[in-house]
Amino acid sequence: MSLANNVMYQILIMFILILIGYISFKLRLIDKELNKKLSDLLLFLVSPFLIFNSYQRDFSSELLKGLLISIGLAVLTHLVGIVIAYVVLRVRDNDDVVIERFAAMYSNCGFIGIPIINGIYGSEGVFYITAYITIFNLFVWTHGLIMMNGIQDRRTMIKTLISPTLISIILGFVFFALQIKLPPILNSSMKYIADMNTPLAMLIAGVTIAQTNIVKIFFKARIYLVVLLKLMVIPVVVLLLYTRLPIEPTVLTTAILAAACPTAATGTLFAIRYNKNALYSSEIFAMTTLLSLITIPVIMALTDYLDTL
Repeated sequence: MSLANNVMYQILIMFILILIGYISFKLRLIDKELNKKLSDLLLFLVSPFLIFNSYQRDFSSELLKGLLISIGLAVLTHLVGIVIAYVVLRVRDNDDVVIERFAAMYSNCGFIGIPIINGIYGSEGVFYITAYITIFNLFVWTHGLIMMNGIQDRRTMIKTLISPTLISIILGFVFFALQIKLPPILNSSMKYIADMNTPLAMLIAGVTIAQTNIVKIFFKARIYLVVLLKLMVIPVVVLLLYTRLPIEPTVLTTAILAAACPTAATGTLFAIRYNKNALYSSEIFAMTTLLSLITIPVIMALTDYLDTL
């Protein structure tokens, strides 16, 4: 199965799960409060277990090299996104330009990226995407926070950087480097929890989308510019840059996929906390999440084509 077909298969699975989440909210099986609890469960337990388990593998110099390359690509991707967002989205154009810039710069690499890459490459893909997640957290809780808040809140940065996700990455890397393996029964137990990541993440996305007016969103012209930047322009720019480099296919695909993911849900959380336009932020999240079901396979097909030239 080609890369594009594999991604399309995973996307269709995710779309069905998102639809189930959407219907669950409409039927009042999941409400806003429960969705928040499920989000916490995903962020503080399920995803960290999935990430940690991805490091439970035999050490090899190739894996370490791929991880370091992934870190470098993640830094470059964020810098490219920041430059493009600042150049295209001007302050004079819109009072909500901060919301739009944040949405264009930062990807939902955890909720959306991990399930797709896990479906394509398994734990090896998750192993590499942890590099992107690490850099994402460093950027979003420094540059992103300053941009949204307007001031440098060091205490919040430090407190949030020390998150279960980053702790699981650090512990996972230490265990990987020192080749410390968990007992099989403990590893299997953690894997059962880790396997909840994809269905839980998609249910949460579906419930979040259900809380917005989908029809109304499609008639907002300005939102299409943000969507275009996030889902097509930035991913294509990094794609053209990275396919010229001698990068192992799994590492390359993971880096491009992370950039092609819809906007991060963190933007809405920041908007609520710092009195920005949270409704507009959630609308961008919903729009990019829905349209990414189309654009991600397109980006992956282009990746597959250019990588074979």
